[in-house]
Amino acid sequence: MSNTQSNSANRTSTVWQIVGRLITAAIVLAITAFFTPGFTINNIWTLAIAAVVLTVMDYLIVKFTGLHASPFGKGFVGFALAAITLYVTQFFVAGYSISWIAAIIGALIYGVIDYFIPGNQEM
Repeated sequence: MSNTQSNSANRTSTVWQIVGRLITAAIVLAITAFFTPGFTINNIWTLAIAAVVLTVMDYLIVKFTGLHASPFGKGFVGFALAAITLYVTQFFVAGYSISWIAAIIGALIYGVIDYFIPGNQEM
């Protein structure tokens, strides 16, 4: 395989990893919102935008701090980052609403569901 074909295949693979990560994030977020009292997502478009925002925020947190914003990523710090990330997302996404208590409960639920759903590979 030539170098050009290899680069093209790597870019295609990366795009599919990103798409898979977003789909996984949306599924986990939808399940979390369903089971968390005080956490509402109005429609599918709000869910999609929230999944993008959460994925971007997680990426930026990892890039700048090296910590993963997942409840099981770095113990209490990961749990706190997940709760804060869930809460802060409401300021960027219309139709997404969550209270502090729901963010804490949601971070726990998000972590449990995220642990069992495959597909969160590192990029």
